[in-house]
Amino acid sequence: MTEIQEKYQAIASQLVDKSVTLVPVSKKKPVEDLMQIYEIGGRIFGENYVQELTEKYEQMPKDIEWQLLGHLQRNKVKYIAPFVNLIHSVDSLKLLREINKQAAKNERVINCLLQVFIAEEDSKTGMDENELPEAFAALSDLPNVKVVGLMGISTFTDNKEVVIREFRHLRKLYDEGKSSHPEWNVLSMGMSGDWQMAIEEGSTLIRVGTSIFGART
Repeated sequence: MTEIQEKYQAIASQLVDKSVTLVPVSKKKPVEDLMQIYEIGGRIFGENYVQELTEKYEQMPKDIEWQLLGHLQRNKVKYIAPFVNLIHSVDSLKLLREINKQAAKNERVINCLLQVFIAEEDSKTGMDENELPEAFAALSDLPNVKVVGLMGISTFTDNKEVVIREFRHLRKLYDEGKSSHPEWNVLSMGMSGDWQMAIEEGSTLIRVGTSIFGART
C-alpha cells in the first residue's frame, strides 16, 4: 500500500461509525495520486478549480462523484454543469440561479450547498447568514438545483476555541435550516487541520487534502 493510500485509509477508518463522508481534495495533485485512492475503492473527489476539475473528469473513470469546493464564478458554471455531483461553494443567489440555468440546459438537477461566511478573515467567502432566507425563498423557482445543506470554512488559526465557536454557529444554522428543509443531509465543515473538531461539532462531510496527498508545491 502506498503512503497516500495509507493516509486515506487511516482517516477513513476513523469515520466508519460516524456517518461522515471523506472527500479527498486533490488540488494541484496529479491524476496518478488520485488513482491510488480510486484503486482502493475511493469514488469521491473534490477540486477547488473548475479547469482542473474538468481536466481530471476527462482523464479518470466515469463512476467518480466529483465535487467542486472552491470559489465558483458564474461564467464557469457551464463547464461543470454536465457532470458535477455537488457544488459546495454557492455563495450568492445569483450563482444559485446560474447553476439552475446551466443544469436545466443539461437536463440535470445539481446538488448544492450554501456556503456561509463564518470566519474572522475577510479572505474567506460565503453568504451572510441574513441572506439565507432569501435564498430559501428563491428555491421554489429553481427546479434544477437542490440545496442539501450548508458549507463553511473556519478561521485559519491555532486557537481551537475560535474554530469550535465557528463550527458550532454553522451547526446551529444548519439545524435551523433542516427543521424546515428535512431533505438536508450535508453539513460540510472541517479540513486537514481541524476535521476532528468539525466532526465533534456535527460535520457530516470533511474536505481533506494535505493530510492525504501531502503539501502542495
